[in-house]
Amino acid sequence: MTPRHAFTRRTVRTAKRTAAAFLSVCLLGSVAACAEPLPTVQTRMGQLTSGTTTTETAVTEDQEKAIRSRILDVVNAATTNHDASGLSARVTGPELDVRTSELTVYNATGNTADITELPADASQVNLPITTTWPRAIFTFTTTTSDQQSQRLLVMTQDSPHTNYKLWAVCPLFQNATMPAFSVDGSQLGGADDSGLVQTPKDALAHYADVLQNKDSSQYASEFEDDQLRQSVTSVAAKIQQTFNSSGVTFSQDEVFSPDDAQIEVMRTADGGDLVVGRINSVWTRRLDSNRQALPASDAERALFGGATATSTIQVTYVNTVALYVPAADSGQQMRAVGAQRQPIQVAAV
Repeated sequence: MTPRHAFTRRTVRTAKRTAAAFLSVCLLGSVAACAEPLPTVQTRMGQLTSGTTTTETAVTEDQEKAIRSRILDVVNAATTNHDASGLSARVTGPELDVRTSELTVYNATGNTADITELPADASQVNLPITTTWPRAIFTFTTTTSDQQSQRLLVMTQDSPHTNYKLWAVCPLFQNATMPAFSVDGSQLGGADDSGLVQTPKDALAHYADVLQNKDSSQYASEFEDDQLRQSVTSVAAKIQQTFNSSGVTFSQDEVFSPDDAQIEVMRTADGGDLVVGRINSVWTRRLDSNRQALPASDAERALFGGATATSTIQVTYVNTVALYVPAADSGQQMRAVGAQRQPIQVAAV
């Protein structure tokens, strides 16, 4: 009987070369390099939308700074202590799953690059104009200590008697063109906002379809190209090519599903929306029945742990994406301006 094994020797050597490329998409939060041009967050400008009933922001800039500092204290303590158990006090939404996974990987590798760095200083703070809850603050940080790109932090408060928590982190793409926001504060939007080229909910669904079906998606022409799309496509293609050249039977697919319950929206000065949402995905990779499909990166190995491998492996990702959705009469395409992609579960099936 033929023994179960992962790859031939030739395949192992080739797969090791592929792993570095594969890892780059797993750690999309670190796409920026110091020699590359960084995105520029535009100066806030413009007027409040018509029909606004209040001109006061829900928090002041000093209050935002204090909120952000308390959140980062908890996040940084979790990193220092290699312990995710206290994160929920100040972290929620997709970022809680992402940061918990990052700490699991960090505990296994000891590599601080497995943790998305969150600079303490802000380059721009966009405060919400609202008198209701839930509410959100959109803050752009400075670049990181090694000149990686700025991060968009979304901090949310569910009710008057709860703390603000870090809901999402989106490292901005290189050369991203960011929308402008009102200097006086910004209105919060919703998943079903009208007057746009697509509602925020539909924009995320269409973008998820593009990630899954690539240029074959019926919605591909609605979006400008971006780094997340390029990375997902190129890494899958490299892995496929590796196995094709080795003669090993291999197939793969990744299914992307937007989470309609996890969307935050802030309106921009030009009548558009900046939409931050969660898209879950499951990447399934299959080998011949007499071979083992093994984790392909340090992050996957850390999450897989000591589980028994089979011929099929499934990797579950959280993809947190920031989309600019322009006004319906703008003549512009939608565009992704930042994303964080992190595996959170790896299982043999």
